Amino acid sequence: MKFLRKLFRDEKGATAIEYGLIAALIAVAATVAMGALGNTLTNTFNKVEEKMRTAPNNGGAAATPAAS
Repeated sequence: MKFLRKLFRDEKGATAIEYGLIAALIAVAATVAMGALGNTLTNTFNKVEEKMRTAPNNGGAAATPAAS
């Protein structure tokens, strides 16, 4: 009985568990944030690709001067 009372009063392992829970929470938050950022980047690059594909292709930014 004494052993159980002593075991319940011991808080040495509580700190490690708290740090573990904090680390797990940070990992979950980072995963969610990276997923959202990844979707945003994918959408941005898809829009850029579409604009480049539909842009007129005139061989450059300026017209080439006629040869004399």
